[in-house]
Amino acid sequence: MSVIVVEQLTKLYGRRIGVRDLNLRVPEGMVFGFLGPNGSGKTTTIRVLVGLLKPTDGSARVFGLDCRRDSHRIKAEVGYLPGDLRLYPWLTLGIALPIFGRIRRRDLVDEGLRLADEFELDPTVRVRSMSRGMRQKLGLILALAHQPRLLILDEPTSSLDPLMQEKLYRHLRTIASAGRSVFFSSHTLSEVEQLCDRVAILRNGKLVADESLDELRSRAKRAVTIRWRDDARLETLQVPKFLDVFDKQGKQWQASLTGSARDLVQWTAGQPIDDMTIEQPDLARVFHRYYE
Repeated sequence: MSVIVVEQLTKLYGRRIGVRDLNLRVPEGMVFGFLGPNGSGKTTTIRVLVGLLKPTDGSARVFGLDCRRDSHRIKAEVGYLPGDLRLYPWLTLGIALPIFGRIRRRDLVDEGLRLADEFELDPTVRVRSMSRGMRQKLGLILALAHQPRLLILDEPTSSLDPLMQEKLYRHLRTIASAGRSVFFSSHTLSEVEQLCDRVAILRNGKLVADESLDELRSRAKRAVTIRWRDDARLETLQVPKFLDVFDKQGKQWQASLTGSARDLVQWTAGQPIDDMTIEQPDLARVFHRYYE
């Protein structure tokens, strides 16, 4: 089942394109990465999904419900953290939980305080006295406290320190393993790579990729560094087709491996090599190709 279905979605701001002809399906029970540089259309898409923007054309559905017409029903089962989180300066988590609980018609206090302990947030501190990271944690707790079927996060780790980021990743993996869904917007390649099952990539308002991380990894090339013992033969050396050399600096070569590691080892066995390293597939290069 697809928890999010977007078909031919277009949102224009006058002559400026937010997104155009976007088609997207997000399976249930998955951490789905929504990736792209700033201004690519990620936030526009999210605001349509949560009913804050009306599409210029096309449709967007969550849980099979229309995001504009049935927005109130969708919001009851969605947790949302906006990228531009704004909170009242007098607010504390202890004050916010009963207020949000009344709006959602459920008791959020126990779960909210449990999350506060997990994410190390003092529930008595007011927003005006919080750091950016503390405000981000408050927003996350309020998005998570009602245990939503779908969690939509727009750049959620931007103000969190590395230890807190890892805690959030573990929590999101637990949510997905329980059958709930996470729609995770980011422009940080490393966190998408370690967290998400599938990724969609936007560029200039258009979808340029939608595939699993395993499919992306299968196309990623291994990085190879070769340090030669003697550079006298390098000018006449016949480089095999499975090795794409892109940088030569004296006795050191940088290359991408397009064939198997076995082929490379067999070829180098008879060459005057001092040292060689073969790194894991460089997924960042695959991502950056979509950004160019």
